[in-house]
Amino acid sequence: MRFVLDASVALSWLLEDAGPGQAYATEVFSELADTDSEARVPATWGLEIANVIAKCEARRQLEVSRSQAFLAALEASPILFDQETAIRALTDTLALSRRYAISSYDASYLELALRSVLPLATLDKDLQGAAKRAGVELFRPT
Repeated sequence: MRFVLDASVALSWLLEDAGPGQAYATEVFSELADTDSEARVPATWGLEIANVIAKCEARRQLEVSRSQAFLAALEASPILFDQETAIRALTDTLALSRRYAISSYDASYLELALRSVLPLATLDKDLQGAAKRAGVELFRPT
């Protein structure tokens, strides 16, 4: 199964702070471990992940050793970075951000899902709503 992976889901694997959404995040992670699965992410995904990790470590909410283990697990996962994110940032992504009143970061996931015709795995309520209005299917693990 191929899908677009939002940072909100991936970070829940590390922080385990998604409340009722934690079960969904765990199911997505299990799906990604399946040899037939592949997640696509916008080029900025790594920066989002790194930013949250750095902030949590600085606040001493997260040990570096745990972050490193998480990053190793991500590196071993079939996660592919999109090469067109930057090219579309000031056109398609900005238009989606305006149309659905979401951040440009969230719009980059929506743009990728639309362009790739893939479902979107996200815990972000605003992004879920925008995806539904845009006709993007939300990813449901099997």
